Amino acid sequence: MKPVVLRTERLELSIPIEADIEAVFEACQDPAIIRYTTVPSPYERRHAEEFVVRVTTNWAEDTEQTWAIRDGDVLAGMIGLYRQGAGSAELGYWIAPASRERGFGTEASRAVIEWAFSPDGLDLHRIEWRAVVGNVGSARIARALGFHYEGTLRQALRNGSGVRDDGWIAGLLATDDRLPQEWPVLG
Repeated sequence: MKPVVLRTERLELSIPIEADIEAVFEACQDPAIIRYTTVPSPYERRHAEEFVVRVTTNWAEDTEQTWAIRDGDVLAGMIGLYRQGAGSAELGYWIAPASRERGFGTEASRAVIEWAFSPDGLDLHRIEWRAVVGNVGSARIARALGFHYEGTLRQALRNGSGVRDDGWIAGLLATDDRLPQEWPVLG
């Protein structure tokens, strides 16, 4: 599959390129990104270089789709669809520290979800969301997008340091109304 560019009111979602390597490297030094994602730790510049190459390969092989979230010339984060198969995929994202609390995660996720469920996109039936228990910021985004909280998976997630954590899981079906949901873990 060729990379697809998605646009929202404020953002452009496009494939990460070589010019993004330094911004990816810098963002992945953030303790929250290290704690709550699968980025290698310690995160070295070579990891960012390898990531950009891998994203291009994954698009070409139709195994994963990853977009850079761009706020003008600023790399605000990354978002993608992973663990694909049998009409489903997992939504994952991180937002760089300087771009947090501006609604970019929700805005970018909406665009990816619309594309993923579309017959012109992946035509998925289900999208899953997972996060380490305690990643409240990510959970609030998923809840606002209409994901239904489905439970806690014991020791199911492993970060880039190899640490295992309990994980929250939620799901969104193509037929869901996408209104914010009640989540018992968010009160």
